[in-house]
Amino acid sequence: MDLNQLIQTYGYLALFIGTFLEGETILIVAGFAAFNGTLDITLAILTAFAGSFAGDQLAFYVGRFKGDWLVHKFRRWQAKVDKVHCLMLKHQVLLILGFRFCYGLRNLTPFAVGTTSISPLRFFSLNAIGAIVWAISFGLGGYFLGNILETLLKDVKQVQLFIIGLIVLAALALWVVKLIRKNGARKAQCDTPKGPPPPPPGQSL
Repeated sequence: MDLNQLIQTYGYLALFIGTFLEGETILIVAGFAAFNGTLDITLAILTAFAGSFAGDQLAFYVGRFKGDWLVHKFRRWQAKVDKVHCLMLKHQVLLILGFRFCYGLRNLTPFAVGTTSISPLRFFSLNAIGAIVWAISFGLGGYFLGNILETLLKDVKQVQLFIIGLIVLAALALWVVKLIRKNGARKAQCDTPKGPPPPPPGQSL
């Protein structure tokens, strides 16, 4: 079974699972595959919408029913949850419509929104709009990437495996850089020397 057959057989399922979990990279690859005729661009966008929307709805309800317990269990989430709460007070609509485009807030935002008092129907509506805009943007982005590469390379189908590999490697590199920075920041916090406790009231230094 060659690459085209693999994508035709498992492409939409892989796209749904990938976008359910996160999805930018696999959606760009799907858009590129649609340009080559392996997938249908409309079905790819609809599949990505369904996966992203379902995943973030699930995260919202996990936050709604188990949010306090999970934040207490995973203390490192607290800072990002607090940041999302702050943004909700100032830019509620823009945040829910656009969090998929915000690197660093993408995964935890729907969960954190679920811990607020926003109504489920309001989140459902805004989440649906945001998901379809995101799916169209990245799906067409991958499609037009194929168009640009064909203009440059003339026969892009001959190197499609190489191009898909480059896209995946670039996404993997970004993930590794993000992980290294996060671990570095956490280590810096742990290594910061703590000063002596303040003296009791009335006691001089």
